[in-house]
Amino acid sequence: MENVYGLLGFPVEHSLSPLMHNDAFAYFGISARYHLFSVKPEQVGEAIAGVRALGIAGVNVTIPHKMAVIPFLDEVDEHARRIGAVNTIVNDNGRLVGYNTDGPGYVKALEEEMDVHLDGKRILLIGAGGGARGIYFSLLSTAAARIDITNRTTEKAARLVREGEDGRSAFFPLAEAEKRLAEYDIIINTTSAGMHPRVNEQPLSLERLRPGTVVSDIIYNPFETKWLKEAKARGARGQNGVGMLVYQGALAFEKWTGQWPDVNRMKQLVIDQLRR
Repeated sequence: MENVYGLLGFPVEHSLSPLMHNDAFAYFGISARYHLFSVKPEQVGEAIAGVRALGIAGVNVTIPHKMAVIPFLDEVDEHARRIGAVNTIVNDNGRLVGYNTDGPGYVKALEEEMDVHLDGKRILLIGAGGGARGIYFSLLSTAAARIDITNRTTEKAARLVREGEDGRSAFFPLAEAEKRLAEYDIIINTTSAGMHPRVNEQPLSLERLRPGTVVSDIIYNPFETKWLKEAKARGARGQNGVGMLVYQGALAFEKWTGQWPDVNRMKQLVIDQLRR
């Protein structure tokens, strides 16, 4: 019997997850199919009950349900609980277990795509929302020297630093972060500034950017944001959001099947689709 996997979100029609996962199932000869499930916010509890009742083997969870699904699960792993969001659910013989692969997927993509070791690195994280939380708590598990946060709303950044309770982080208003930009080895944008259709927006000024800095943007639509193009023009090494998309999916696939997929194959499928 074919196992069923899928994505819970609203909307979900734009997702590239079926492309990645169905190709990986076929590649490994796994009898399974990945589907899109459009779930309205008021239907989250019913949707999780449906996952349980129908024996759906596993699901991803996307906006706006990553927090909302938690009360309906049997177990949430410590990393996801600390972040306060779940993006992957495994059906373990009827027990629904929640994980978050967004942050670990991002860190893995950063290290492997940019060929960087995070030990001793000074990192600036732009944003303090849901995307930032997963990345921040995953970065705290590395040996980075500093992981500072800047955000338009400094209270959110300050709260995130307090939650980290690590001693390696500080928060700054955007203007202060722009003055300090040359201090950082890695700068990460987790905001939606520059995402389609707001393609002319930029998260912060790159006037003081130091050449050779790794500048990473979790946006992948457009494929290269205006901000990332400017960073490269100033001598930075740039990374878009495709790697995070692929690696978080690969980690979810591994949790469901026990198999690590061909991430280069996944990545090429995504790139080809985005370019089309």
